[in-house]
Amino acid sequence: MQITKFVTPEIIFGKGAIRQVGESCLRLGAKKVLIVSDSGVIKAGWLDHIIENCKKAGLDYAVFYDLSTNPTSDNVEAGCQQYYREECDAVLGIGGGSALDVAKAIAIIATNGGDICDYEGIDKVTRPLPPLVMVSTTAGSGSEVSQFAIIVDVRRKKKMTIVSKSLVPDIAIIDPYTLVTKDRLLTASTGMDVLSHAIEAYVSVAATPLTDVQAKNAISLVSTYLRPSAASKTNEEAKNGMAMASLQAGLAFSNAILGAVHAMSHAIGGRYPISHGDINAILLPYVMEFNLIAAPKRFKDITSLLGENIQGLSDIDAGRKGIEHVKQLAIDIGVPECLSDLGVNREEIIAMSEAALEDACMITNPRDMTLDDVSKLFQQVI
Repeated sequence: MQITKFVTPEIIFGKGAIRQVGESCLRLGAKKVLIVSDSGVIKAGWLDHIIENCKKAGLDYAVFYDLSTNPTSDNVEAGCQQYYREECDAVLGIGGGSALDVAKAIAIIATNGGDICDYEGIDKVTRPLPPLVMVSTTAGSGSEVSQFAIIVDVRRKKKMTIVSKSLVPDIAIIDPYTLVTKDRLLTASTGMDVLSHAIEAYVSVAATPLTDVQAKNAISLVSTYLRPSAASKTNEEAKNGMAMASLQAGLAFSNAILGAVHAMSHAIGGRYPISHGDINAILLPYVMEFNLIAAPKRFKDITSLLGENIQGLSDIDAGRKGIEHVKQLAIDIGVPECLSDLGVNREEIIAMSEAALEDACMITNPRDMTLDDVSKLFQQVI
């Protein structure tokens, strides 16, 4: 009998959930929280809501928001210094993956010490973290429920994958209404990130029946709601659907891990200040095509979940139909079509391929990859 483990935080989901931030921190024993956010969240007004709620709850706070597009080890160091200086005892992240990952990284150093680069890899965190509350404002990263943090080591120009059950937040707060302030391009980019999480988790060699449920639901929700969510800021049904898709995809990949899309994306993101979601959107159909022969039945399932008619098709042919669906979805919502449009240079293909093969996400890709395989995929998408 196979033993299945599934790790998840306390989850508060629904319109108005953001109003429970202060009370949630107090329940964890926090007296002063470091709020980690970014300029986009501040501009949208959500940080003001968080601060007001903390004040109402009688919770002291400090704010750190100096973040890069792809958060760096320098960002983490600066945030840690503020955590110490302000004598905080808890961390509250609000935003997308960048803010939430930095919040997690600060929490690691707060109780474990050292440099964030010391924790690259799997299960390097040995001491409990301070209370950790994550508030997601984008339907994308899934970081609010995951055991991942992705940080760029500025010295090596490498995105580090840090994996530890300690990084699963104590409380995750998902308020779909926060998505109404996202513009179309950000909605599209983060939505494709959700789809890549769900698909990679479903075909991962570490997938289980529990992760399958979450991944399949997420794929179906993206198919239904990503287009209308990208088309309208005010479509609350679509925002709710995408928020749930992001949550479920996050639960799936946190437990099943990911694959070559993310391994390759991290290799690019360590060198270029490019949106993670845009990179994943470009890579996803090409990696799906490469992986198709390793899990044809699973790719057939994906095609059905995307709403395509697969009656009478072989597993392989059905899988190919799903790949075409993903390509068309990306075109419909207007994400970039190739990496060269984003400034990625072909001269770095070998270096990026080597970095991708070393990434922890590559371990659970369903098909083995060589340096030549990864290089050829990069050549296709640049």
